[in-house]
Amino acid sequence: MTDRPSWAPQGIDLSVPSVSRIYDYFLGGSHNFEVDREAAKVALAALPGIPKVGQANRAVMRRAVNLAVERGITQFLDIGSGIPTFGNVHEVAQARRPGARVVYVDNDPVAVQHSRAVLSDNHDATIAAADLRDPVSILEAPETRALLDLDRPVALMLVAVVHFLSDADKPAEIIATLRDALAPGSMMLITHGTASEAGILPGQRNVQQVYQRTATPLILRSAAQLEPFFEGFEILEPGIVPLPHWRPEGDGDPQYDDPIVLTGLAGAGLKR
Repeated sequence: MTDRPSWAPQGIDLSVPSVSRIYDYFLGGSHNFEVDREAAKVALAALPGIPKVGQANRAVMRRAVNLAVERGITQFLDIGSGIPTFGNVHEVAQARRPGARVVYVDNDPVAVQHSRAVLSDNHDATIAAADLRDPVSILEAPETRALLDLDRPVALMLVAVVHFLSDADKPAEIIATLRDALAPGSMMLITHGTASEAGILPGQRNVQQVYQRTATPLILRSAAQLEPFFEGFEILEPGIVPLPHWRPEGDGDPQYDDPIVLTGLAGAGLKR
């Protein structure tokens, strides 16, 4: 029987890997279980550059937060936020604009519990336990209602989460529900897994098989398939592009020379 760490909430099935905890492992975190580490290692054997994709996602997130603040947006709704690591949305936003408000959302009890501990002394950031597949529960969560004024622009952050929605989940409808609740001038960021220029690589198929063991299989989509998710938004330059090409800061980070980071897409839009 797998030992339960002292920080692990009761009721978690330690035999089933979690997307949030696998991602935590990729980013060098410690809030994951053996089942998560084993799944992550299988994925890494198939695509050794996966952590670079995670780092590129985080870099795009930080650039998007800065863009939102530059546009005067000081409220953030980060869905599928995962387990807190250095450089989260609230750290970036509040460094630029003290008092910026952030509501994180995740359905993993470990992510929720750890986030609450990290944010316990921050009155302008909190987390709601909810699932993207039920957007109304996110909008009506006490944390969302208490911290965000939806009559003012909000930056909706959907970083590496929409690719865990199958077509049967009707992702365009889910996003439309969230969009309709936001004020004009709100911004949405989506990052999403995609196939390589040569098509879906064998390694990517192996990674997809790893995520089949979780409650949220990984779906790869093209830029054209993401465009309907931006209905009602004006897509900002440079459009829906590979992660390192979305508003790069020219820092010359060598990780962006690895073709693996091109298997992630990013796009942002402003609500009309």
